[in-house]
Amino acid sequence: MKALLAQLEYELQRFDAKPHSIETLFIGGGTPSTVAPKLYKPIFTLLKPYLACGSEITSEANPNSATLEWLSGMWKLGVNRISFGVQSFNTQKLKLLNRAHSSEQAKEAILNAQKVGFKNISLDLIYATLGDTKELLSHDLTTAFSLPINHISAYALTIEEGTVFESKPQMSKERLKLTSWLFERIKKHNFAQYEISNFGTYQSQHNLGYWLYKDYMGVGSGAVGKLNHERYYPHADIEVYIKNPLQIRSEMLTDEDVKIEKIFLGFRSCIGVKKELLNTHESKRAQILVDENKLQFQSDTFYNNDYLLADEITLFLSS
Repeated sequence: MKALLAQLEYELQRFDAKPHSIETLFIGGGTPSTVAPKLYKPIFTLLKPYLACGSEITSEANPNSATLEWLSGMWKLGVNRISFGVQSFNTQKLKLLNRAHSSEQAKEAILNAQKVGFKNISLDLIYATLGDTKELLSHDLTTAFSLPINHISAYALTIEEGTVFESKPQMSKERLKLTSWLFERIKKHNFAQYEISNFGTYQSQHNLGYWLYKDYMGVGSGAVGKLNHERYYPHADIEVYIKNPLQIRSEMLTDEDVKIEKIFLGFRSCIGVKKELLNTHESKRAQILVDENKLQFQSDTFYNNDYLLADEITLFLSS
């Protein structure tokens, strides 16, 4: 936490942060709930003058470690949105995913967050796992919507190198038909889809910041930040980071990199893609998709009707 504070002081200077200029704050990774609120206090004290009035301050939390006491402590510090890594309310599926919490713990944590005063409560669900059925996912949704939430993130299980599931690629099993069905079921609860994986009656301002391609400070071991055309990475090894939190690797993004990212992010979210971003060839390709009702064009912006096609649409424009 001391290393984190040292890097944060450095970033505030590097970004030339002005009073009340930070719009959102996101404490992430799931494990923030294993850190006592008092250890966050120096960070909040440092940030206080920089936070905009009404800024969205989110913390992720694991249901098994987000106790009533922890939630209350974070609320008192100024956290006003909480995101729980629930993943599922099915006991077998939680075991399959190596989750340490039970369905009951997840429900209790969400109700405790409401008790403390949180109005903006989100939960993550994982789909496309071995054994997923409509019945199982339907039960997850029914349970989720019985709780005081206003946001859901639904992520397909992906197998990453170096993770516990690397030797079990069969664990991930996405079927487009089931994914489409799941998304439609979420939307039927009046949770609007505003990005490929995010739905809610409330839209996370922090999420929108990424898709609008705003600059963001990435503070902490393994974080990622962006300032203008530079993307940077604090050291991912926690011990190395503690010894020197300013050992930061960076890469410069070309104009073409930035353009492709803006197109990709725009088509996978409600942000859309400004026509001025596209060259003549790409604009013509986009118009073909408008004529085929794959894209909509309003106020000089192309909007995607189906976020699941974001990658294909981006590739089509440049082909």
